[in-house]
Amino acid sequence: MLLGIDIGGSKIAFGLADPSGRILARHRRATEPTGDPGRDLDRIADDVRVLLAKAGAGEGDLQRIGVSVPGPLDTERGVVVRPPNLPHWEAVPVAPRLEAELGCPVSLENDANAAALAEYRFGAGRGTQDMVYLTMSTGVGGGVILAGRLHRGRIGSAGELGHTPVEWPGEACECGLKGCLEAYVGGAALTRRLRDRAPETSACLALAGGREALTPVHWIEAARAGDRWALGELDRFNHYVAQAIVHLAFGLAPEVVVLGTIAVAAGEALCFGPIRAQVAERVWPHQAPYMKIVPAALGDDLAYRAGLCVALEAVGNR
Repeated sequence: MLLGIDIGGSKIAFGLADPSGRILARHRRATEPTGDPGRDLDRIADDVRVLLAKAGAGEGDLQRIGVSVPGPLDTERGVVVRPPNLPHWEAVPVAPRLEAELGCPVSLENDANAAALAEYRFGAGRGTQDMVYLTMSTGVGGGVILAGRLHRGRIGSAGELGHTPVEWPGEACECGLKGCLEAYVGGAALTRRLRDRAPETSACLALAGGREALTPVHWIEAARAGDRWALGELDRFNHYVAQAIVHLAFGLAPEVVVLGTIAVAAGEALCFGPIRAQVAERVWPHQAPYMKIVPAALGDDLAYRAGLCVALEAVGNR
C-alpha cells in the first residue's frame, strides 16, 4: 500500500491507497501543534497506525509514504526547514523520524509541488504532458510538470511562481523582494488591501460585518452581486494573474495552466473568462488555442491526493 500525508497549518489529512492510487481509507484532523515537533510527529505516526488498523493492514504493508508539507524544505534529507504556519518546526527531520517510527521509506515534497502532482494525475491536468499549477491561498504556490515529470530545478526552487515579478519595483512581498505576483494576488496581501481600501459604500464591508472581518470570500460575493469597487479589484486581480500566465506561455508553453483557490471561488464569468481573454491579447495568435486555462478539479479531495502523489512519484508508478 501507499500512504499520503498532507501537513498544513490548520489540518492534517491521511490517504491510504493501493498501488494504482485508489484510496482505500482516509482520515483528517486539526493540526493542533504542540510546540514540540517530535511530539507532533509521534502523534502523526499514531494516526497512521490507527488508519492502517481500520483498513485491516499493518506497517509491513506499506511500500512508501509521501508527505506534503509547506516549505522551505531540504527534500534530499527529508527535513522541514522553517514553515511559517507550523510553530517551532525548524530543521525538523520529518522523513527520517517517520521512517524510524513506521519502518517504511518516506518522501517529502513542498505542498505546492504535491498539489501540482495531484492535479496532474487525478485532476484538471489529467491526460496532459506539460502542466503548470498556480494557486492563490495565503500566498501563491505553484508547480511545474514537464514531459510528465515534476520539474524541481537545480536547487529545488522551480515552480515558485508567486515570486514572478509583475511590477518593477512594485509592492513589498513577504519573501523580501518587491513586485512579486504574491504581493498582488496572494490571499494575505489581498486581505490587507481589501481591509485598507474598501470604501464605506462597498457591499464588501456590509457582507463582512466590519472592516477587520473582511476576507476575499466577502469580496468575491460582493463582486458577484455587482458591487462596482469589488469588480474593479477583481479586474486588478485578473490582470496580474494573466500577466504571470503570459510569462508561462512564452517561457514554458504548457498544454494547460490550472488555477486554484481564489480563482476557483470567483468562477468562470468573474475570473477565468477575463483571464483567458487578456492572455489571448498578449500572446501570439497561434499560441492561445493550444494552452488551456482551467480551474483546479480536486477540491477537498486534494488534501488526500497530494501526499499520495508524492509517494506515487517516488515509486515511479505512472
